[in-house]
Amino acid sequence: MVLTLPHRPPAVGHRVPALPAVRGLLRRPSLLTAATVLLVCVPTGEKDVAASVHVTPADLASLLLVGLLGLDLLRGRPIGLGRRACAVFGAVTLAAALATLTSIDPTASLTGFVRLEQIFVLVPVAVLASLRDRTDLRLVLGAFTAAAVVEGTVGAVQYLTGTGASYTGQPIRAVGTFGALDVMAMSGVVSFGLLAALALGLSARQGGWARRGLLATAAFLAFPLAVSFSRGSWIATALAAAVLLLKADARLALRWAGLGLAAAVVLVGGLGAGGGGVTARLSSIGSVSGGNEDHSVSDRYDLWTTARAIWADHPVTGAGPKSFQQLRDSHAPLRLSSGSDTADPTLGYQREPLLSPHNMYLLVLSEQGLVGITAYGVLFGTLLIGALRRPGRAGPAVAGLLCWVLVDFLYADIGGTTTVLTSVILGLAAWWALPAEAPGRPEGERA
Repeated sequence: MVLTLPHRPPAVGHRVPALPAVRGLLRRPSLLTAATVLLVCVPTGEKDVAASVHVTPADLASLLLVGLLGLDLLRGRPIGLGRRACAVFGAVTLAAALATLTSIDPTASLTGFVRLEQIFVLVPVAVLASLRDRTDLRLVLGAFTAAAVVEGTVGAVQYLTGTGASYTGQPIRAVGTFGALDVMAMSGVVSFGLLAALALGLSARQGGWARRGLLATAAFLAFPLAVSFSRGSWIATALAAAVLLLKADARLALRWAGLGLAAAVVLVGGLGAGGGGVTARLSSIGSVSGGNEDHSVSDRYDLWTTARAIWADHPVTGAGPKSFQQLRDSHAPLRLSSGSDTADPTLGYQREPLLSPHNMYLLVLSEQGLVGITAYGVLFGTLLIGALRRPGRAGPAVAGLLCWVLVDFLYADIGGTTTVLTSVILGLAAWWALPAEAPGRPEGERA
């Protein structure tokens, strides 16, 4: 099944020629998908993290991509959206709509519903429709790599010159162009670029300059990722890279595992790339009590407890999108901090409120209940199984990026400048895992 609208030929004498730029985008809309990825690097100067709506240049580009999808439908062009894709994305839409209608505050939940539709339905479907062959995939993966190089270079300079965000009282944390208020953003962008460069390098011609350059780029990006001091990104990248390599070649994965371990020892120990900070950061993952307690870890666990308590009061359809922040204080343990401290040379010291549970699965459970977590579970499970099972040269890149997102969702959720990148990755995964043969486009074009 391919979703289309009936084609109606234009009336004679009323045809308006499309502008050249529009015609180019219609022929290869993946250019706009790549632009969406690159635009996350544009600094927004956002200072009000508690604002209900944040619109970035990347968001605007993603909405333009959705508009192109609508234009394709109006022109009667097949977009390659099959039955399974319609079912899983439709289930997410229905679950979010039901949670909004039964919300404790439907008016406030409406903006949350719109955001969920953008991130988990509209943009992924538009990305799916924009990819028509491997050239499109390489274009988007190249955009991920380019964005990572930009942010990683800025982050490396911040660490080396002491101009980053505050970490253990020193301005050494690499945050790229995003600033201390979006401290996780750079590590996510760099992780995506590292995986994209690795996948592109492995698929390039053996011994060619492109292969060597891409693998060298992936190796370089390990440094800014290390000095981002983001434990979640480290874990997600390690697991995603393992999946990517296993999907590409199991024997190659074992060889690269040894090389990666040796490189980590050299990077952290031999070169002193934040070695003490990295080691301390890793050891703090389980520190929730005692003299060495890490408050960022204990606060996260307390937020998880809060989300479970909210779900217990609203088990079926949840409390409604955007309701966690309203119910947090009435369900949170007394020791939960009111916010986390941030500081950088540009914004100075600020206290960032804790407005979400920092776990996407628990956020869905608390705000959309069992209905919501079932719908999202079906979506994520279908994409993951399809990406892992389907053979083809694009499989390693898609599987690796999707695994990163799903692992990261264990200790993070949507929000911030780079959220739209999650949508792009879900769209890549849907394009690969849920293929629908369109008229005039044989299935082999995606392999």
